[in-house]
Amino acid sequence: MSIEEHQFAEDDSDMRPAGPRRGRITFWVITTILGLMIVAAGSVYLYIWNGLRPAPAGKAVQVELKKGTSPIRFSEVLEDNGIIRNAFIFKYYLRYKNEGPRFQAGVYELTPGMDKDAIIAKLNAGETMKAEMMRFTIPEGFTVEQIAETMEKAGYSDKATFLSLADKDRTWSDTDAVKHIPKNKDLLHRLEGYMFPETYELKKESKPEEIIQRLLQELDRKLDSLPGNWEDSLAAHNVDFHGMMTIASLVEREVVVDEERPIVAGIIYNRLKKGMPLQIDATVQYLLDKQKERLLLDDLKVDSPYNTYKINGLPPGPIASPSLKSIEAALFPKETDYFFYVTKKDGSHEHLFAETLKEHNRNIEKSNQTAGQ
Repeated sequence: MSIEEHQFAEDDSDMRPAGPRRGRITFWVITTILGLMIVAAGSVYLYIWNGLRPAPAGKAVQVELKKGTSPIRFSEVLEDNGIIRNAFIFKYYLRYKNEGPRFQAGVYELTPGMDKDAIIAKLNAGETMKAEMMRFTIPEGFTVEQIAETMEKAGYSDKATFLSLADKDRTWSDTDAVKHIPKNKDLLHRLEGYMFPETYELKKESKPEEIIQRLLQELDRKLDSLPGNWEDSLAAHNVDFHGMMTIASLVEREVVVDEERPIVAGIIYNRLKKGMPLQIDATVQYLLDKQKERLLLDDLKVDSPYNTYKINGLPPGPIASPSLKSIEAALFPKETDYFFYVTKKDGSHEHLFAETLKEHNRNIEKSNQTAGQ
């Protein structure tokens, strides 16, 4: 073989096909890329799985979902309190499941370790914690002073603060009846008679202002239960709403037997029409620091616009919180010719009624005769 031929043969060996080697390289590149993708996908899956699994178990915590808070923001609150592991993942889980819009505001008791779907179900159902409540009763016929003392004894408000709010000339939102109170400097307590006697339950953290507002709202609610024509009765008896509430309070303090309430209310209207002083002992008792078993003549001489022994007409305002039955009696009094009444002294709390003073004096004698029976 010549030198030229040998050189040609060597050059020809360098020109052999490189296909198999390139194929192997491509295969390994693709395999590596796929492997990396699988690893990446696995890592993402693991990240998501770990972020959505229950948080480490722990003690129950109280978490508040405030009104107007977005589910996304609340997810961060849940993470901060250890309820969920990852707020970022939980947000997207809510979007994926179309959850969040039905979450209800309130304070929830949630426990670290709860399943994500259990948390969502509780928020959707509004299974909030029941607020700690205060419970108290305002008896019928209580005065503002007595209500304030009740609040102080229960630890819900000191008496001075309560009375200050009750005497302040201000607007009370979401209340109607209280708007009828006149601007009268002679009123001993501005809200007297307008805080309805009832048993109440309010949140324990309620402020004195909120307590008073609730008592005022209850009067509105009770008035709504009356017959629809009750306002016509005011005009028929020539009395305004405030005057009617004043009469109702007089009936409340004077009468125990329900059947007699409309009769006594009718007597008050009869005396007003006649221009006679009402001469109701309860109006004098209202002025005393302490209730008396029996008023003395000197007590009847006290100089006050509430003393119905010295003034004609009604006192400036109610002297107590009337019951619904007393309000009904003041609105729908029984028409009689009676002008007088006296309490029996036999312990029945019933009254003897009379049309004339002469008959009334005889009833007083009868009443005295029943004492101790």
